[in-house]
Amino acid sequence: MKRRAFTMAGLALALTGCGRIVDARATARETAFEAEFPPTGQLIQVQGRTVHVDIRGSGPDLILLHGASGNSRDFTFSLADRLATRYRVLAFDRPGLGWTDAIGAQTDNPIAQAELLRAAADQLGVRRPVVLGHSYGGAVAMAWGLRAPGDTAALVIVSGATMPWPGTLTGWYAFLETPLGDRVGPPLLTALAPVSLGNRIMAGIFAPQPVPPGYADYIGVGLAARRGNYRANASQINGLRAYLRVMAPQYPRLTMPVEVIHGGQDSIVPAEIHALPLAEALPNAALTILPDQGHMPQHGDPQAIIAAVDRASVRAGLR
Repeated sequence: MKRRAFTMAGLALALTGCGRIVDARATARETAFEAEFPPTGQLIQVQGRTVHVDIRGSGPDLILLHGASGNSRDFTFSLADRLATRYRVLAFDRPGLGWTDAIGAQTDNPIAQAELLRAAADQLGVRRPVVLGHSYGGAVAMAWGLRAPGDTAALVIVSGATMPWPGTLTGWYAFLETPLGDRVGPPLLTALAPVSLGNRIMAGIFAPQPVPPGYADYIGVGLAARRGNYRANASQINGLRAYLRVMAPQYPRLTMPVEVIHGGQDSIVPAEIHALPLAEALPNAALTILPDQGHMPQHGDPQAIIAAVDRASVRAGLR
């Protein structure tokens, strides 16, 4: 018994020593990542939290909400400039990701995310915006509409994760929800995972379309590789289905114009599970399926997304 106790104590000491080395390495890499990929916009204080927003252009207000793991650079890579010729485009980092602070225990709550970003938008003088959400951002956009139906001109849901899906998440995300996974997973990944791993994951997200030239260098994979980002993203993905079960029954009361646009080849957020039932549930939805597109049509077919924004604006009486 005593020998076993000594063995466990020795193992604990070894793990503690390794943990310190890993944490130091993770901290150094995070510092380098943040220096390489600084905020592209401005940092504002909202309800005691730092919120990052990139604002460009003029015209009716257009909010852009990015998907899981990413940040506002996904939109400012090219789409935001194209939209800024006739909209005031506000691309936000969602809470816990990019350069926006987490919101504690509510970081995994798309409704709480929408409330913080609505407060930020209000602080910036936004009135009756069109709100576009991609992937996880689609859930936040739906929450935005539910919380402020009278002050939301229209919604554009791009490859949105908006409906509760069958089954449960397994694999890496499930592991990160365990106490052991939360403790050891993010530090090890931040300290040791090569950037090339993020690039391979990115290629799978874009499939069947290729990653656009220059995107990997611009998006800031290192920002997503920080320990806080890993934890925030995992909690958001793991918790989303429960929130969608609460939100989805409320969708039929949304009467503003909604453009639902989705890639027919999307295997990450399948259209038949999300886009089709969402369009059926909404009283004023227009559904567009892009047959050849995967999960990232804002890059694979940006003109289709721009057209959807324009249709939403016209339907809302903004243009």
